[in-house]
Amino acid sequence: MSDVDEVKTRAAELRRLINFHNYRYYVLDAPEISDTEFDGLMRQLLHLEDEYPELTTPDSPTQRVGAPPVEAFGVVQHPRPLLSLSNAFSCEELLAWHRRISNWLGDVEFDVVCEPKIDGLAVALTYVDGLLITGATRGDGYRGENITRNLKTIKSIPLSVSLKEVPVRFEVRGEVYLPRAGFKKLNEERAKEGLPLFANPRNAAAGSVRQLDSVVTASRPLDIFIYGLGWAEGGAVPDSHWETMQWLKTLNFKVNPNIVLCHDINEVERYHQEWRDNRESWPYEVDGMVVKVNDVKMQQKLGSAAREPRWAIAYKFPAVQYTTRLSEIGINVGRTGSLNPYAILEPVWVGGVTISSAALHNEEDIKRKDIRVGDWVYLQRAGEVIPKIVGPVLSRRSGNEKVFSMKEKAWQRYKEKAGIGGEVQPPDHVVCPVCGAKAIKSEGEAMYRCTSAACPAQALERIKHFVSRSAMDIDGVGEKLCQSLFDAGLVKDIADFYSLTREQLLGLEGMADKSASNVLDSIRESKSRPLSRVIFALGILHVGKEYAELLADNFGGMGKLAEASEDELISIPSIGPKIAESVVAFFRQERNRHIIEKLRESGVKLEKEQAAPGESLLAGLVFVLTGKLDSFSRQQAEKEIREKGGKTSADVTRETSYLVVGTAPGSKLARARKLGISEITEAGLLQLLHRTG
Repeated sequence: MSDVDEVKTRAAELRRLINFHNYRYYVLDAPEISDTEFDGLMRQLLHLEDEYPELTTPDSPTQRVGAPPVEAFGVVQHPRPLLSLSNAFSCEELLAWHRRISNWLGDVEFDVVCEPKIDGLAVALTYVDGLLITGATRGDGYRGENITRNLKTIKSIPLSVSLKEVPVRFEVRGEVYLPRAGFKKLNEERAKEGLPLFANPRNAAAGSVRQLDSVVTASRPLDIFIYGLGWAEGGAVPDSHWETMQWLKTLNFKVNPNIVLCHDINEVERYHQEWRDNRESWPYEVDGMVVKVNDVKMQQKLGSAAREPRWAIAYKFPAVQYTTRLSEIGINVGRTGSLNPYAILEPVWVGGVTISSAALHNEEDIKRKDIRVGDWVYLQRAGEVIPKIVGPVLSRRSGNEKVFSMKEKAWQRYKEKAGIGGEVQPPDHVVCPVCGAKAIKSEGEAMYRCTSAACPAQALERIKHFVSRSAMDIDGVGEKLCQSLFDAGLVKDIADFYSLTREQLLGLEGMADKSASNVLDSIRESKSRPLSRVIFALGILHVGKEYAELLADNFGGMGKLAEASEDELISIPSIGPKIAESVVAFFRQERNRHIIEKLRESGVKLEKEQAAPGESLLAGLVFVLTGKLDSFSRQQAEKEIREKGGKTSADVTRETSYLVVGTAPGSKLARARKLGISEITEAGLLQLLHRTG
């Protein structure tokens, strides 16, 4: 494999990981990695795409913000994108940002405004004629969830403002958060009720404002700090950020009282140091400072780059380390069969949360860090959800610590589960700790995976994934009910949901008649989910939502996909050998084909809907986009192309019908001209999209 091929493979894997963790963070409010680790992945991808611009794909996370909105709330189109911020993790990185800004502005002096970076959920509030009309989440930066009813329950959000002092239409942006005291009280109440506890205040705030029942939101002590003006029409507004924040305070918007105006970077550093040293004493979670160019005209001149404004940066706090003892290393088996080691810790209070476990990634990582059972370890958390073990405290080793072995631990776990006693000779390979099947580690992978398709651990995790919101979205069937159905033997595989009866549901503990009816209605409704959702719901290794949509678009039905060869799959732009191999391997398993046949017999839609007249205007045409578009984001353009029956690709090939050329096009333009591919402007694309049959 050439160096370029390796870079392309790595970039694709980074995009997959970042999209997955974006979804866990923004949609499920259940992150699996720390903010620091996520930032590291994003930095790697940005670096690769800077060095190899031709690898930047339309669906790259560097081209977007957050994750798509959940349709259940209704969708709000943001007139001006809600972009995320780039990060500085040291004074040197902050100075580098400041120098870049100064160069872009022509070496002029400028003030900046500093404000605490609250760890909550970003929202946009739109006022028309003085009345709060819409409240929305950030979503993917361009479209958010309509959570107006829930936001109206937050008492610090004004429902109206004085008409004499405001534009006809304007939007303010803020961060909804849960104070530490409110978070502690909320978790105490959930513990009494036997409900799962929130991991941290950010998760609690996000989960609270995204309730389908606004009564639940109203019962929680949420608050908000407004941090800026998004846009305004029909009236004058201040021409600096500092004056804007003072003006917003006069309109009764809640603005953080700790915002300061700084005249040089040394003032910023002193302010950052003050907050960093005292952050645990503040009544809310803060994970850094936001630094913004004060002058609005300068902000407009600087503009944005891809997913973030150039005129603002988040100056993050360094991670805080704690020590505790590593009591044991356990192993979970994921839905793809991966054997995932995790640390069982002596409980320690870390940044407002009691931590008793931490992710350990894989055996190689454990060996690299030389982490042993019984060690005192450094635990790191800086506002993240999942804490990270940095390494052992070598000075506190007693000599009784034990080196971890995946082979020994997995066999021990399986013996205990299976009730195997006596001196049974262990196998010479790693086994699955749940079912005892052989576990293998493929070349180039760090994880061991169970080889049994019938592994109970995988079955349960696959069932949970199948009903999840982004898959078949079976409302009312959460993890607890999945576990009950699985334990009762009523759902052994995903297709069994469609043969459940009312009598079977009512036989489960705590299941009432109305709840059973709602569950059955949701199951029936899920039969009409689009083909791409069904493909994603199958849980095929490496096939996320985006790839599931590609497969649905290109094959049009489960039957054709099941018979596809690796060569056919690889011929699809963005589908690499790893995904092709995984798809073919999945459909080769007779058990999986049997499950799909059960889904078909149950009435689950396994064919892509034919486009209605007017939706097939671009049928047979393949589009590649390059450069920045003004009318809509690249993701929106691609979505509209697909809705009109066309296809999109990340790469220019001889199969490309049109290259859509925006401002500042990349290397794709030269390649298209070399191949003689037709070029159209953004205006030309709009004509194609909006023409009538």
